Amino acid sequence: MTNKIIGYLLLVLSLTFSVHSYANSFKKLNVTATAYNSVRAQTDASPNIAAWGDRLKPGMKAIAVSRDLLKMGLKRGSKVKISGLPGEYVVLDKMHHRWSRKIDIYMGKDVRAAKNWGKRRVTITVVRT
Repeated sequence: MTNKIIGYLLLVLSLTFSVHSYANSFKKLNVTATAYNSVRAQTDASPNIAAWGDRLKPGMKAIAVSRDLLKMGLKRGSKVKISGLPGEYVVLDKMHHRWSRKIDIYMGKDVRAAKNWGKRRVTITVVRT
């Protein structure tokens, strides 16, 4: 009986550490990147409020991330670099469950800039989780 309990505990511990390792396993990842704006047509009745309650303001370097990226270790406040763009971007929003391996770059109220960005493949590099 004692051996079964010890075996069970070892199994639980090994699964816990393997999940933790997976969650922090990527430093760079190729994703699809689109852009969004603080306009009701693209969001909801509160276009300046992100999913965790953060207030978005034009000029901020913020992104929304798909839920699978959150499971991989990104979280609210994580900082990433996006290939092709200067500076660091902060994860302040999350996307609908239907998306995977995707980020949405916040572009304030500049709808033209977001449309010009379009849909691109980029590499994100985690600076801080």
